[in-house]
Amino acid sequence: MTDTYSQLVNNGMGKTVATRLGLPRPATLRRYEQGQSLLEAPAAVGTVADGTSGQAARGIVVASGAEAVDATPETTYAGKLGAVVLDATAAATIDDLEQLRAILAPAVKALGKNGRVVILGTTPAEIDDVERAAVQQGLEGIMRSIGKELRAGGTANLLWLDGDAQGDAALLAAPLRFLLSSRSAYVSGQPLRVRSAQVSEADDWTRPYVGQTVVVTGAARGIGAAIAKVYARAGAHVIAVDIPAAGEALATVANEIGGTALQLDITAADAGRRIADAVAQRAEALDVIVHNAGITRDKLFVNTDADRWGSVLDVNLRAEMRIDDVLLDPSVKGGLRDGGRIVSVASTSGIGGNRGQANYAASKAGVMGMVRRLGEQLRDRQITVNAVAPGFIETEMTSKIPFATREVGRRINSLMQGGQPVDVGETIAFLSEPGSAGVTGQVLRVCGQSQLGA
Repeated sequence: MTDTYSQLVNNGMGKTVATRLGLPRPATLRRYEQGQSLLEAPAAVGTVADGTSGQAARGIVVASGAEAVDATPETTYAGKLGAVVLDATAAATIDDLEQLRAILAPAVKALGKNGRVVILGTTPAEIDDVERAAVQQGLEGIMRSIGKELRAGGTANLLWLDGDAQGDAALLAAPLRFLLSSRSAYVSGQPLRVRSAQVSEADDWTRPYVGQTVVVTGAARGIGAAIAKVYARAGAHVIAVDIPAAGEALATVANEIGGTALQLDITAADAGRRIADAVAQRAEALDVIVHNAGITRDKLFVNTDADRWGSVLDVNLRAEMRIDDVLLDPSVKGGLRDGGRIVSVASTSGIGGNRGQANYAASKAGVMGMVRRLGEQLRDRQITVNAVAPGFIETEMTSKIPFATREVGRRINSLMQGGQPVDVGETIAFLSEPGSAGVTGQVLRVCGQSQLGA
């Protein structure tokens, strides 16, 4: 869907007029292309107190082909920066936050277009000391505020590192690279927890799915098609699933990416078995399943009948759980392997609610509850379970929203624009890549730091 306002104020006479009138101009976001460098300018890397993860972060930045410079209160930056990474895991006193400010402020000021701010903190729930817990929780407020102050497509995010995950470059690499890269173009203002886990790093971090089989439901169009294309670009064989009525569009997507089309109603009682059978035709076990298929049947809560209520919950929540039950059975050929990945698509509606969407919000909030609990249950099998919660994404569905409401949805976020389906796909792919083994039971919003659903 075209964002006419963004095009108008960023080109030709419209750009000149917008500048003179002081109108907001949404930045053109840098998005990933094959072969693209991690950053377009150096990353400043600093450490508060005696944190052990700053050095690991520096090594990851350099190993990913980017230049790293030291970030200290005395550093002066001759040119623009591509990113700032600050290890604040050891910050324990309120006075330590002054050191954070002194290091971070000049570096953030030097950020160029599409700059990245990533703060590393210690998971507050793990801390017994009251002042240290308060200081670490304070990092979230700092990160969110910086995210709202950044301009020109900049984003700010926070990685909570568990104590036994700190200083471990293997655990940190995939989450840090994602947040620094253009793959996270529409992810801002988000905290993400990284826990200790066994990490099997891919040979090529730009194509981590080579040799893997991935199932994507609802893949015929929109966000689902974008998800399928991201996985195929990263080396996976994709089994694209959608209902028979979408067969032609599904075949087009599958042919384009060299994948397999599977026409299937996911609410069918044998849906899990049929997915496993399709996987078994080409692999011993499934590596990743992405639950993207979903429907809406909007109506005010008081006017919602049993059919509208039940159909949304059946497709968006019950079907996922029933399919997972089959795929998680170790005796099922074509089921999910130990160390595999489950990623579900939730929604910011499930966080903040939406008028006329009680059924949809219930299903998406249910998805969040499901991944948090299932993630804990499957840790001993090294299976991770996560969800993404998209905000306003430019799709066929959002194009039908009344103009005024649509414009509010687009602009009321830190990036002043809607996201693209590929932004959801990139985030889902990050959550399921081999290096993301330490991320489980999480819900990551892809909303440009939207105020809706906050």
